[in-house]
Amino acid sequence: MGEKNSAGTRTRAVLVAITALTIGFLIWSLRDFKLAELITDLREMNWWWVALAIVGDVAVYVCQALRWRLLLHPIEPVSIGQSLRAVYVGLFGNEVLGFNAGEVIRCFLLSRWTSLPFSVSLASALIERIFDGFWLAVCAMIALRIVPHPRHMRLLIGSEYVLIGLVVIGSALIAFAMFNRHRTREMLAGSSWKRHLRVLLDDLSLIGHSRYLYYAFLISLGYLLLQTVPIYASFKGYGFDELGLKSGFATAIIQRMGSAVPQAPGNIGIYIATKIILVRIFNVVPRDAENFSLVFWGIVTLRLLIGGIIALFVTGARFGELRRAANAEHRELARSRDLTPAEKSTE
Repeated sequence: MGEKNSAGTRTRAVLVAITALTIGFLIWSLRDFKLAELITDLREMNWWWVALAIVGDVAVYVCQALRWRLLLHPIEPVSIGQSLRAVYVGLFGNEVLGFNAGEVIRCFLLSRWTSLPFSVSLASALIERIFDGFWLAVCAMIALRIVPHPRHMRLLIGSEYVLIGLVVIGSALIAFAMFNRHRTREMLAGSSWKRHLRVLLDDLSLIGHSRYLYYAFLISLGYLLLQTVPIYASFKGYGFDELGLKSGFATAIIQRMGSAVPQAPGNIGIYIATKIILVRIFNVVPRDAENFSLVFWGIVTLRLLIGGIIALFVTGARFGELRRAANAEHRELARSRDLTPAEKSTE
């Protein structure tokens, strides 16, 4: 128990440190910020393009909800409304708590609304990440070759090879485990961490032997490409006429690569990443890049917060209660996996 508490304390300390560093970098980057210039820019923006950016952003998460519904279809019929509400509550959780905490919450919500086991819901989220990683690696190889990039960004250029290598290796291991289930289970006999993998393997097998898995894989490409629309429309709305679809596509992909690492609360990373991309890749004037990044961050963050609040209202649950219940369910799932069959029978 003492070791678990110590590990939990260290984890919280690391998360707090990362959040503090992110906020500190944000404050430093805004040291010369002038509110009057931002207000002038807002008045001159084309808000029809901004409206299109918002619609495109909503379409991204409708696509995610549809993909999730398809993944779970062989096990439990889930309505698009249920999956979309869970997605938005999860996004709200990511905004408020950071570090992808909303992923556990959305999986818990869907398992609460349906007869879907919580562990299967978590397994479906893992499959989503694998699909996203594959298409992100493919699109990154294209994006980083259709836009100019300075020499000091060579590390970014090589990162897509690392990403696609990790995705291919991970996908191959999971595919082998799923299609050689009995042999894999024999290999994983024994200690508690192997029991975790056996349960995950069983859950993945429930999802994996279905044609809907391939439909979801293809929709994952659309989910990624749709993320170009909000950025491109925001470029046009702000007056960056020289930045076209290629620039929007590259920006979306590079942003997505950055967000593969869990982010601090408030979606602060999207502001920082957008500003860096505009200045270092597209040679936008730093002042314009700073103001646009703030506007884009505001569009994305407000939409996520409003969407999450509406989803919570429709759900009829309080976010704090959901978070505590989801964490408790996650801990109970981990504990039950660690128990031996004899220990379970005595409970």
